[in-house]
Amino acid sequence: MKDKMILKMIPVLILLFLFCNSGQKVSFLQKKNQIDVLFNGHHFTSYLFTPDLTKPILHPVHSPSGIKMNRSFPLETVDGESQDHPHHTGLFFTYDEVNEDGFWGNTTPPPKIKHIKATRMIDGSGEGILSTILHWIGKNGKIILEENRKMIFYPGQVEHIIDFSITLTASDTTVVFHDTKEGLFAIRVAHWLREKEGSGRYLSSNGDETEENIWGKRASWVKLEGKKGDKTLGIAILNHPQSTNYPTYWHARGYGLFSANPLGQFAFQKTRKVPNPQQYNLTLKKKEGAVFIFRMIIYEGQRSRQYFDDEFKKYANQSIQD
Repeated sequence: MKDKMILKMIPVLILLFLFCNSGQKVSFLQKKNQIDVLFNGHHFTSYLFTPDLTKPILHPVHSPSGIKMNRSFPLETVDGESQDHPHHTGLFFTYDEVNEDGFWGNTTPPPKIKHIKATRMIDGSGEGILSTILHWIGKNGKIILEENRKMIFYPGQVEHIIDFSITLTASDTTVVFHDTKEGLFAIRVAHWLREKEGSGRYLSSNGDETEENIWGKRASWVKLEGKKGDKTLGIAILNHPQSTNYPTYWHARGYGLFSANPLGQFAFQKTRKVPNPQQYNLTLKKKEGAVFIFRMIIYEGQRSRQYFDDEFKKYANQSIQD
């Protein structure tokens, strides 16, 4: 009887081994204008802030087996890869209409989101923490916002997780984020993962599928899952309930832009013909702040809606601290 019980438990133990914290060492390697993020010495991603970039980004972003999950352009030229929207670079956080400045669509500064310094780089077994300070600088050269960004990296055997907690604080004047679809927390995915001309397919926490049914709606999470060769891989973005204007709207496009945008409320409601669309117009007075909290899961293997519902419940119950 005891042997039979052990045999029945083996599949459960295997799953626990695969999905729980892997214990891999996270380390950071600082170079000129970039900080590499390493899992057990293997490159996962780099936090880039080269002078030519209009905002710091994570690029490239790899799956647990080393497959690149984001588009290479414009940092690299790959045969057959699209070259539209050159401002869609890697994994990024920015917004288009901040007072009179547009930080989304520009490929050359000004304006610019400038990396100022890393305040924490904490290596660790099972997780690593990178915290940074950035300045959103307008066309007139003045600082509009200070951004305090905390990124926690969790490596795994079949999924990697990045937790983002980002606080934007108005500097010396009132700052208004006008409602626009062009924002906020985004990744431009690899070609094979696109919904159009690729193998990807969107699914939201509401049960909606495809760009057509997800774009411009609120949802707690959205995943984009597809195939590369014989492998199933995906990216999921979860929005924490403590985040500004939760649950976020989604600017999820079939051509490869995968973006959570809680600030584009009126633009999304108007386009989706919601009766009496409401302006959000997030307004921060001098020294006031707003927090944006997201989790990105880069995974291998098929994942169900129930899986991400369960993951979201666990994530939502976490208290987010600076």
